[in-house]
Amino acid sequence: MAITFQYNKTSLQGLEKQLKIRERALPTIKSKESALRLEVKRTKDEMTALEDKLEADIRSYENMAALWSEFDPALIAVENVSLSTRKIAGVVVPVLDDIKFDVRPFSLFNNPSWFYDGINVLQTLASTGIEAEFTGLKLNMLERARRKTTQKLNLFEKVQIPGYKDAVLKIKRFMEDEESLSKSSQKIMRANQEKRKKEEEVEL
Repeated sequence: MAITFQYNKTSLQGLEKQLKIRERALPTIKSKESALRLEVKRTKDEMTALEDKLEADIRSYENMAALWSEFDPALIAVENVSLSTRKIAGVVVPVLDDIKFDVRPFSLFNNPSWFYDGINVLQTLASTGIEAEFTGLKLNMLERARRKTTQKLNLFEKVQIPGYKDAVLKIKRFMEDEESLSKSSQKIMRANQEKRKKEEEVEL
């Protein structure tokens, strides 16, 4: 990133101000990036665990596959999913609070007795599936926020802070050189004036 500046005091003060802002913000951005990195890893592990659980649960009920053709899927439905939000390292993410199922009454005389177990199985599978979906959504949001924070950290740490430091140094050196030149010029002018004065005195 090219930093535009002028070789004067006003430009120097502006650059120093911008540099201080970024240097003060850097530790906060580093902490946020670190916290998000840890949270992304934790959420990935959580996601993997939920997916593994769902697969294991489905496999454990494979022996009932023939029975499921008798089951009426209209007996159970997801009635409501309660959500809230919380902040993780400044990022608002959804939190799954509760899943409510609507279980329709059915006759035990007209249906097999295992229907009760079937309803419980479907509740377990649906709960794990919904939880995995929300964990995936949370993971995507956290990863997006971590990427943005990492980009900002790299921009500050590797581009802007070194760029501002370099610009400040260039202006300071320029102003020092200008001051030295000015002092040298003044010395030369004084020496010339004194020389002329002496020459005038000799002539008189």
